[in-house]
Amino acid sequence: MALKSTIFKAELQIADIDRNYYQSHVLTLARHPSETDERMMVRLLAFALHAHESLLFGNGLSTDNEPDLWRKDLTGEIDLWIDVGLPDEKLVRKACGRSRQVFIYSYGGRVADRWWDQCRSKLGKIKNLSVINLPPQTSQSIAKQAQRSMQLNCTIQEGQIWLADHKESVQVELVIPV
Repeated sequence: MALKSTIFKAELQIADIDRNYYQSHVLTLARHPSETDERMMVRLLAFALHAHESLLFGNGLSTDNEPDLWRKDLTGEIDLWIDVGLPDEKLVRKACGRSRQVFIYSYGGRVADRWWDQCRSKLGKIKNLSVINLPPQTSQSIAKQAQRSMQLNCTIQEGQIWLADHKESVQVELVIPV
């Protein structure tokens, strides 16, 4: 018998002063049995950083042909493709060919650094690709905020990012690997 996804509900208040975006989103996240709280919360953070009325979660870990998040235009063309983790280099190149802009949010410390070291020569020159790494202290801190029912506030101002729940506020650090 296959294990079922665990459903998480999040009420996410976003105040993105840099983009002049102020919205509340009620989100349902299905956490695959093999997905960790850390990965799920990085997906939620990626949503907050790129929030838009047309941004949607993909079908998840079980679907290679879809990103973790994406936004399509009115013609069905993919404007934005977002993956979380350490995707296969071939899948990233394919995504860059299908989408106007691709973001990869990696995490995991040295494992993420090694992944980028291996992929840099093939992916580093792709114009529509942005790779962003979350240091372990950031991804592990936001993972502690995971609850089956969450109320979170994300504030973005002058490049500073804060993700807060009712207990604590985490300053989110994003690193662009070179």
